[in-house]
Formats: sequence, C-alpha cells, structure tokens
Amino acid sequence: EFIAEDDNEKFWQFLETVRELTIYKKRDSEHSYYNLILKKAGQFLSNLQINLLKFALSIRAYSPTVQMFQQIAADEPPPEGCSAFVVIHEKRTCKTNEIKKLLKKAAERPRPYLFKKEHKFPTLNENVPVVILYAEIGTKDFVKFHTVLSEKVQKEEIVYILRHYVQKPSSRKMYLSGYGVELAIKSTEYKAVDDIQIKATNDTTEEDDGEAGEVQGFLFDKLKQMYPDLKDNLREFRKHLIESTNNLEPLKVWELQGIYLVCCVCLF
Repeated sequence: EFIAEDDNEKFWQFLETVRELTIYKKRDSEHSYYNLILKKAGQFLSNLQINLLKFALSIRAYSPTVQMFQQIAADEPPPEGCSAFVVIHEKRTCKTNEIKKLLKKAAERPRPYLFKKEHKFPTLNENVPVVILYAEIGTKDFVKFHTVLSEKVQKEEIVYILRHYVQKPSSRKMYLSGYGVELAIKSTEYKAVDDIQIKATNDTTEEDDGEAGEVQGFLFDKLKQMYPDLKDNLREFRKHLIESTNNLEPLKVWELQGIYLVCCVCLF
C-alpha cells in the first residue's frame, strides 16, 4: 500500500519481486521476514522513503486499508475452501481454468463498482470485462491467478483489479494509531482581531472623500456624489458598517449542540 500510494506501476513491479514471498514467512522469523520485505521494497524506494516505510509499518498506517478489502471480500462472499478467487461481473470462481468461460457473457452482467484507490494493473483498454482478484500477495495461489490475469491484460481482454484477501486471518487483536479531538469553547470576551482589518478600518476613516469604496453592498463613492452635503454622515455610516463586520456575537446554547461533529468533519 505504501508503494502503491507513491506509484501504481512500482506497486506492480514490487509484486513481481515478491511473487512467492510467503515461503520465507513459514521458514524464517518475523524479524527476518520484515527485513526481507524492506530489502525487496528498497529496489523501488529511496533511503528516505525506506525510513518512512519503517515508520508506516510501525504504526500500522495501512492496516485499515487492508482490512477494508478483507471486509469487502467477506461480503462477496468467498467460495468455500478457496485461498484466492476472482469475481467476474458477479460470478465467482477459485479455478483459473474457469475464467475463460465466465468472461464469455461477462458483458451481459453488471460491471462492478470500483473504489477510488483500487490496485489496477496498467492497461490501455478500459472497455473490457473487469476481473477482481482477491488473494494474499506472495502466496502460490496469488502467483497462479496473477500470471493468467496479467497475460490477459496484455492482450487487452480484461481490466485486472487486485484486492487483499487472507483466507484465515489472525485472531490476534491489532492496536492501531488513534486520534483525539478536543473542542475548547472560550468566552467571547477574548475576541480574535485581525490586525489587517483594523488597519483597513483606520485607513478608510482617513481616506479622501472622492475615493471609491464598497461596504456591505453600499457604493459610498456614488452616494457621496449624489449627496455631497451628507458626506460626514456617510463617513460615519461607513465606519459603523466596517466595525460591525468585526463583531463576534455570543453563541446561544442551542447553537453549540452538535458543534463537535462539525469540527470533526472539518478535521477529517
């Protein structure tokens, strides 16, 4: 996910280097497996990016994304006993030799909905059936499907989408980084004042009578031309309008209800 966020083509190149990486996972320790992944990723990332990748892995920054695809796969649902499977316009199979048959009438079935950050194999033709592969990267079943599907993409027969799927996910709970938001409401006795607006207000009181100006819809240059005998009153009126725009009215109790939700929406 880290590499895909940087470059989609690098993501697919990285997959080619880790085609059967899980064989090392069973044989080596978790630390050795971790170092092996960093070594493989180093072929496509700079030293700075490697450090960022280490940080992202330490806080499990992309675990929610992986879990999202896992949940989508569970909603399909997966064919029973399959560690990897494809969905071709609402039809599912975990056998590569059935893909050709399902593609024949795929155009007659509804196209799947694709999300914004899908892993799409580079292709030149989008007007072909969409094949979504659910698999765990680095497994033998992934390699088997990936080989068949990538060849079909090169022949412009399909659009190939990859989504993460683990047949038997770990039951161990995972701790993720969280975010806290605090809303502090202060008395309006402490008013935030824009120094630029204050300077503008002072300047307007000292400007020449013939200078143009518009405040809250009033064109004071026109008004001064039409009513030259009222220019002193117009100046005071303009000053009042400018000052009134800077006033902070106290909030009512009912206006505070749900304000924390508005703040969260703005933040995230």
